[in-house]
Amino acid sequence: MKAKQHIIFWIVVSIILIFFFGKSLQSYSIAFYFVAFLLPVIIITSYFFNYVLVPKYLLRKLYGLFILYMVYTLIISLYLEMIVITLSFIVLANYRYAELTPIFYDIFLLGILLYFVVFLNSFILLIIRSQKDQLKQKELIDQKEKLEVGCLVVRSNRKSVKISYDEIGYLESLGDYVKIISQSNQPILTKEKISHLEVKLPEKFLRVHRSFIVNTDKILSFNKEEVVMNNISIPISRTYKKAALEFLNG
Repeated sequence: MKAKQHIIFWIVVSIILIFFFGKSLQSYSIAFYFVAFLLPVIIITSYFFNYVLVPKYLLRKLYGLFILYMVYTLIISLYLEMIVITLSFIVLANYRYAELTPIFYDIFLLGILLYFVVFLNSFILLIIRSQKDQLKQKELIDQKEKLEVGCLVVRSNRKSVKISYDEIGYLESLGDYVKIISQSNQPILTKEKISHLEVKLPEKFLRVHRSFIVNTDKILSFNKEEVVMNNISIPISRTYKKAALEFLNG
C-alpha cells in the first residue's frame, strides 16, 4: 500500500475501535484515549507480522521459523497490551481499580482484537499484492504478444501496412498525422494518434517527447536533452525526461 492508503486504513481502524470501546464504556472520550494507547501496539504488531515475518519466513516456506517467531510476536504483543492496561489504570482510572471496566483488563479480548486487525491488514495487503502480480503478468503477456507479432500494422492511404519493428527508426507526430520513419522504405503517414501507436509497440520503443517515439535499438548516443540516431537528433522533453533517462541508463 502507498502511504496515503496506510493512513486511511489506520484512521478507519481507529474510528471503528473508538466506536466499539465507546459503546462498551459508554464514553467515547475515554475510548479515544484508550485507543490512543492501544493503537501503537496494533500498528507495530501488524507491520512486524506483514513486512517481516510474512516475506522473510512464510513466503520463503520457512514454516517452522514463521510459527516460532509468530508465537514470540504474540507473547510480546500481549506484554505490550499489559502496559496499555497499566496506562489505563494510571491515566484513565486514576489508580482506582473499581473504575476499570472489564473491557479494560480482558487481555484475551484485547488479544483477539489485536490479531483481528493484524490479519485484516494482512488480507488487504494480500489482495493488493495479488492485483499487482496479475497486472504485471498481463503486461508481460502483452509484451510477449507484441514481440511475437513482430510488426506494426497501420492504416495508410486507405490500406493496412505492415512495418517490421526492426525496420522502424522513430515515429513523429505531425498534427493530424504520424510519420513512421523506417530504414528500408519511404516514410509512412497514418492518421492514427501517436498515443494509440505507443500502446501497440513493444517495450523497446520509448516515448521521449510529445511528438516522438524512438526505437531504442537504433539510438547511437544520448544525453539529458536529446537522442541521436542516424545523424538525426530527437529532443527529450521535460515531461518524459525522467522516465526516458531511467530506461536508457538501464
